[in-house]
Amino acid sequence: MHNDASGSPSARSGGEVKARLHAERRGRPFLVMRDGGGGQHIVVLDAQGTLTIGRSDKADVSVGWDGEVSRLHAQLESSAGEWLIADDGLSRNGTFVNGQRVAGRRRLADGDVIRVGATVMLFRSPRAVAAPTVRGSVGVTIEQLNETQRKVLVALCRPYAGAQHLAAPASNQQISEELFLSLDAVKANLRTMYQLFGVARLPQNQKRAQLAERAITWGLVAVER
Repeated sequence: MHNDASGSPSARSGGEVKARLHAERRGRPFLVMRDGGGGQHIVVLDAQGTLTIGRSDKADVSVGWDGEVSRLHAQLESSAGEWLIADDGLSRNGTFVNGQRVAGRRRLADGDVIRVGATVMLFRSPRAVAAPTVRGSVGVTIEQLNETQRKVLVALCRPYAGAQHLAAPASNQQISEELFLSLDAVKANLRTMYQLFGVARLPQNQKRAQLAERAITWGLVAVER
């Protein structure tokens, strides 16, 4: 299992980034997790009512590869447009959200990290993100970026190149060292692009990844799949 600093299952290639962006564009909540072999799974939460999570192959969200997960481990409940996770004593080893054990029910927010057994799931709810829409459906064009911004964007996305890389966007320090720019210059260019790409209002720990993912999806940065 490869997770980022927040514990969330990170993407590992440009292809995985694009799969996540495709799910995001559908506008429906979804889960991202990895199976026992390291493959990425995206589970779109289309249904209303209650979905089950468990080791059983009959569970709506089946994690049959994880022996620490109970056959019926937890439930996902949809109510008034929100998703909640419930573990009323269903599991032996507990259900955790952002490192805290769930007692009863807990409402999920976009970006929450769920753990059942040894399996980590990222909960995404695109409609819950109160961010402005990037102007036009085509996103940002390369002509809208100056030369320095283009270089910063390429450096930011560099860790996504190659299927064996972990998808943590490059840090400010890494970008600074690669481009021989000051940290203040790197931060200033990133702030400008956060606004341009429509991610400025996202939580701080999501801005960088979303900027990188949109740049790749819109063809501004080429990465190997």
